[in-house]
Amino acid sequence: MKASLIIRTKNEERWISSCLKSVFAQKHKDFEVIIVDNESTDSTLAKVAQFPVEKIVQCQNYIPGKSLNLGIAKAEGEFIVCLSGHCIPVDENWLGNLLINFDDPEVAGVYGRQEPLSFTSPADKRDLMLVFGPERRVQKKDSFFHNANSMIRKSVLDQFPFDDKVTNIEDRVWAQEILNHGYKIVYEPSASVYHYHGIHQDGNIQRCTNVVNIMESLSGNTYEKNHMTMLEDMNIAAIIPIKGKSRKIGNVPLLQYAINSARKSKFIDSVVVSSDNNQTVETAKKMGADLVFLRDQELSKDYVGLEKVYKYTLHQMEETGILPDIVVLLEVTYPFRDDGLIDNMIDRLVYKGLDTILPARVESNAIWIEEDGEMKRIDEGFVPRQYKRPVYLSYKGLCCVTRPEFIRSEDVFGENIGVFKVDNPYSCLEIRNEKDLDHPDVILKKIRENWIDKSGSLKLNPKMAADRKGFIHGKI
Repeated sequence: MKASLIIRTKNEERWISSCLKSVFAQKHKDFEVIIVDNESTDSTLAKVAQFPVEKIVQCQNYIPGKSLNLGIAKAEGEFIVCLSGHCIPVDENWLGNLLINFDDPEVAGVYGRQEPLSFTSPADKRDLMLVFGPERRVQKKDSFFHNANSMIRKSVLDQFPFDDKVTNIEDRVWAQEILNHGYKIVYEPSASVYHYHGIHQDGNIQRCTNVVNIMESLSGNTYEKNHMTMLEDMNIAAIIPIKGKSRKIGNVPLLQYAINSARKSKFIDSVVVSSDNNQTVETAKKMGADLVFLRDQELSKDYVGLEKVYKYTLHQMEETGILPDIVVLLEVTYPFRDDGLIDNMIDRLVYKGLDTILPARVESNAIWIEEDGEMKRIDEGFVPRQYKRPVYLSYKGLCCVTRPEFIRSEDVFGENIGVFKVDNPYSCLEIRNEKDLDHPDVILKKIRENWIDKSGSLKLNPKMAADRKGFIHGKI
């Protein structure tokens, strides 16, 4: 066997599928993959199981050199590749481009380029661009080496293994030793990976931003499109929870609207419905859901929040082999989603590297809360609208795009949250009970008669879209 790829992981569920898809798409096929996992608690290993990986090594009390040595002990290849579980080979020639440098017997190791993603911080982006340039280098004295993306002769590693006691820079410690013994190191820019964080992860943000802007303008590469590579490889699932039987607008069930919206997405791979009603389970299958789960009745109690339903449903999905990288949460009470809303939010999440993104409307009116029996104003007060800081009203049920790790923790949102501005007020109208369905308001009448076609899609003619005099703030 020519090469053994040692991939180190620790809760890499966001990245490992994209990493392995790119690895197994390489033109050079003579390799094995060895996963060295540092006690992952997420779905990393479940996702690994979806690929032809035959060797998985468990590592406890992680030390970088120790973890690599554990993998190398299981390796059968002539060359050892060190790849981080959150690095994604840029193209199908990555492995071959590492390998071609070993025609020179004095070359002990090769490390490849690392490119930032669109959401990489300015400091990290600056570091990657400065350190990993476009020109190949042969190093005889410079001991810089990076094991996030590298290849080394196994015969050299057998003689000079990684230090299994140093807590970091094990790669540079090793590189210095082999240079002292007369070997050479090569930097090969054509063997590139996407790597979302840098090698120093510090610095003045504004200064870094300015440096990055200048360097990007000189190179002509702003890394704006790299996120599409990740997006195309991601497994994205929509979860639609529903309690009891689906209400209808006219002859169209609210559940049908939600399924239709998910089906129109070009990014969503599977549509999952979670219901507590046997009849709804059968109906959802006929409506086009890919998977329908009958959930525990205890989860339908009034005091149980949807976050527990989402966690339960995600567990059921993972039990059946669906391991999403991104989850889209849709509630049936919002039937008037604009076409493109879901995909635009998914794209924004990946492009910005967010934990979660929510649709929101900017509210300029006064906002009050009740506190100790008194009303307290929480916006900025009587300030002209153009000078007020925006206050966002989010609509989680309309569309919440998030990550599975936050659903497992019942947090749903995470910390790095973005908002997607919704301009169409009708998309935020919510139908939650029979009173909403039978409300005599003229807006609901117009919606029933003029804005819904036979497929359940929203159709808004320009005259009605412009006429907002009848719109009532709040729920219909």
